[in-house]
Amino acid sequence: MPEFTMDLNEEQKEVRDWLHGFAADVIRPAAAEWDEREETPWPVIQEAAKVGIYSLDFYAQQYFDPTGLGIPMAMEELFWGDAGIALSIVGTGLAAVGVLANGTEEQIGTWIPQMYGDASDVKVAAFCSSEPDAGSDVASMRTRAVYDEAKDEWVINGTKTWATNGGIANVHVVVAVVDPELGSKGHASFIVPPNTPGLSQGQKFKKHGIRASHTAEVVLEDVRVPGSCLLGGKERLDERLARAREKAKAGGERVKNAAMATFEASRPAVGAMAVGTARAAYEVALDYARTREQFGRPIIDNQGVAFQLADMRTSVDAARLLVWRASWMAVNGKPFTAAEGSMSKLFASETAKKVTAQAIQILGGNGYTREYPVERMHRDAAIYTIFEGTSEIQRLVIARTLSGMPIR
Repeated sequence: MPEFTMDLNEEQKEVRDWLHGFAADVIRPAAAEWDEREETPWPVIQEAAKVGIYSLDFYAQQYFDPTGLGIPMAMEELFWGDAGIALSIVGTGLAAVGVLANGTEEQIGTWIPQMYGDASDVKVAAFCSSEPDAGSDVASMRTRAVYDEAKDEWVINGTKTWATNGGIANVHVVVAVVDPELGSKGHASFIVPPNTPGLSQGQKFKKHGIRASHTAEVVLEDVRVPGSCLLGGKERLDERLARAREKAKAGGERVKNAAMATFEASRPAVGAMAVGTARAAYEVALDYARTREQFGRPIIDNQGVAFQLADMRTSVDAARLLVWRASWMAVNGKPFTAAEGSMSKLFASETAKKVTAQAIQILGGNGYTREYPVERMHRDAAIYTIFEGTSEIQRLVIARTLSGMPIR
């Protein structure tokens, strides 16, 4: 097991610098245009595929980095470039994590390559969990999957919402209820292959931020998928449901469901996204404060500005520390005994909102215009405290973990 360290090795530094260069040279120049267009930036994704950033190989290399720092390092650099475009590049990763966390080796080898395609024919994937009446409250999920034993098929009906790449994805990973009596423990995840009849895109959302990332409803009407598309297989599902029923009768501990396993694995990565956005806003504010003069001197000479910048940098570094710790723990099998994954996501998300707001304040009227990027960064930062578990849910997870009590 590698020791926890803040020092990146030479290979990691090379990857970081490579990603930073791509973010600076390709992502940032395109950020304002695709934010205004509110469309998926396919040309940028294709450029990422050409150089190897948008690929299964790159994602796997970072995911299996034994230090745990590969993914958070990559997320920070890409989101430093622009959150909307970066989410379009990495959004497929959430579906891939869903398969990695719950699928068999055969399913991983079959479906994850189809999520990415290749540089000449780029594909994306979508992870579909939230519903119009079931966001944080996953126990209220209504999308239902019923097993047709005669045909060895699952029939899925329901509506998903807030799905990144929903409807435009080549592969959809859908979480559905298979045993309503078990609540959130009666869920399972399914692969919906390309061009499966019955799956369609519903409403595409016009958003406050991350507007270059496609977010939409996914409607499933009598969608039939082969039994082999149940992640983990039916035998494993039956065993898990049986344990859940026994624990429910005995009043025992909770059994984690498929969606929660995916979110737990991705929370530090979302924290790293927030760190990237916060760091970008801090750097813009610092450069501005050094060059902007008022009353005959740079505004950074004023304590009111300098102290804000000191707080911003401190918060960004503290958020990165929490994210890296959680990422190292996760890859080395260290249990989150104090909900360290939720801690990292909570603190980094709140930091991004606060730091981007402070950046606007330092830039003054300029910061409030779209001529400067901090306005867009502030809009983008708002999502981090909402998606993949709101800040309130993270606090609930942390409080329950620390207290051992069913805090509501």
